[in-house]
Amino acid sequence: MKINYKKIFALLFLITSCAPIENYNKNIILTEPKFSNKGFTIIYSNSADIKNLVSKKIENRSLNVFQRNLPKGTTVKITNLINGKSVIGKVEEKAKYPKFYNSVISKRIANEIDLDESLPYIEIINISNNSAFIAKKAKMFDEEKQVADKAPVESINIDNLNATSLEKKLKDESIKKTNIEFNFIIKIADFYFETSANSMKNRIIDDLKMKNVKITKISNNSYRVFIGPFKNINDLKISYNTVSQLEFENIEILKK
Repeated sequence: MKINYKKIFALLFLITSCAPIENYNKNIILTEPKFSNKGFTIIYSNSADIKNLVSKKIENRSLNVFQRNLPKGTTVKITNLINGKSVIGKVEEKAKYPKFYNSVISKRIANEIDLDESLPYIEIINISNNSAFIAKKAKMFDEEKQVADKAPVESINIDNLNATSLEKKLKDESIKKTNIEFNFIIKIADFYFETSANSMKNRIIDDLKMKNVKITKISNNSYRVFIGPFKNINDLKISYNTVSQLEFENIEILKK
């Protein structure tokens, strides 16, 4: 009989991660739950290697991303976890890409946050479209678009704002390289009770025959189940692809 790990994990999460229901008042829940995930991204390009990995195309000049957990049109904040730089983007329609990666981003986004191509480690968070920050950004974009639409072609060429110039800039602009030690773990989940964390650890060891599954105490009431650490990306990918067979909803890759 095939075990449904999604249901098991959801049940464990509800049992171990939530306070008693009587402590909550549904009338004070004012914000939508946020999705966040830390991991490696694919920087889209027109190279044959990337086209073989990603089923759909992202325009170099866009601020669009592919993200399998979020619906089309979701506003997201993409942060370079090495230098802290971030940019606001928009989730495109669903596309197929390897499970190891948490997203696919455009070349423009990568350049905006100075993302290292050899270590494209990011966090992606969904953001409410009603936030003041997003509203301000949208207003600025609309104003800039109106100016560009009304400007004569000659002015656009002089100011280097045409598509050809922007594409050339993106192509010529080198993404900064960093000298960060490769040291990552695969976070499975955080649990309220240590017994629940041990149960999950044993299940992964028994079913997948993985040996480097561990538990660390985050706080008095938080126990993290993780795999690792990993010192190179190949070993990390192998273990990630193995544990992804359990079909957990939101596995993360964390810098140790």
